[in-house]
Amino acid sequence: QVQLVESGGGLVQAGGSLRLSCAASGRTFSSYRMGWFRQAPGKGREFVAAISWSGGSTYYADSVKGRFTISRDNAKNTVYLQMNSLKPEDTAVYYCATSDTGGVLTSISGYNYWGQGTQVTVSS
Repeated sequence: QVQLVESGGGLVQAGGSLRLSCAASGRTFSSYRMGWFRQAPGKGREFVAAISWSGGSTYYADSVKGRFTISRDNAKNTVYLQMNSLKPEDTAVYYCATSDTGGVLTSISGYNYWGQGTQVTVSS
C-alpha cells in the first residue's frame, strides 16, 4: 500500500503562484511514477503533469505547459507541483497519484493510488 498526502493548496489571485507538495509513504517511492491531476467543479478529472521514477522525464498537459513544473525529491519521498502565472481556469481540486502497475502515464487509468486532494482557487 501507498499513502499520499497533498498540501499547499489555497486561494491566490490570477497571475500568482502556488507550490503543491505530495508526501508519499508505505512503499519505495523512488521506484514509481508520480502524477498530478485536477478536477474542477462539474468536470471530470484531468491530467496535469507527470514525472518518471528517476525524475529524468516529465510530461505536461498543453494547458499548463510553460507555467507548471513537476519535480520530485526521492530522499524526502515528496513530489512537487510549482504553479506560476495561475489563471481562474486553474481552479480545481488537485490530486497526486502513483502507480505500481504501469499503464499510460498521462491517463487516470495509469494510476492506482490517489491522495485526498487539495483545493486551489484562483480569483480574477
